[in-house]
Amino acid sequence: MPFDITNYLLIDIDNDFSRALAGHSFNSSENNAPSTLVIAGNNMRQLVKMMFDELIKDYCYCDFENEISVSELASYLHEHHDIKGVLFNHTDYLLADEKQRFIYNSLHKNRFLVSQNENGFTFNPVTDPGHSNHLSCHTDIAETPLNLIEPN
Repeated sequence: MPFDITNYLLIDIDNDFSRALAGHSFNSSENNAPSTLVIAGNNMRQLVKMMFDELIKDYCYCDFENEISVSELASYLHEHHDIKGVLFNHTDYLLADEKQRFIYNSLHKNRFLVSQNENGFTFNPVTDPGHSNHLSCHTDIAETPLNLIEPN
């Protein structure tokens, strides 16, 4: 049974991998249903192209080395999407330093490493501990309060 990536966030570091996964997911979907995959990264040209090709539902710019950018991503996702988990290219996750992995492991409690092989893609849960904080898109911490400015 294929892994259901409905309403998952894909972290785009390797553009070719992201396009291959999104294309595989879209081509494997029943009834040619619209994609529900959301993608975040810093290669806007690639992300826009995937959106126009209808391989993804939405895209978000994010500089994953900048905590403010990741916090803004978490707020956006919390307010506009019901993200079920996060997908990482297995190789990119392994190459990340400790600070980067902390950020990755803060994005959501459900995290999966994705590998591509001759039969398609495999999904394995991240075994590193997760963190719930201002970088998490599944908690109310990421919610932007409506009353930021108190009326006089």
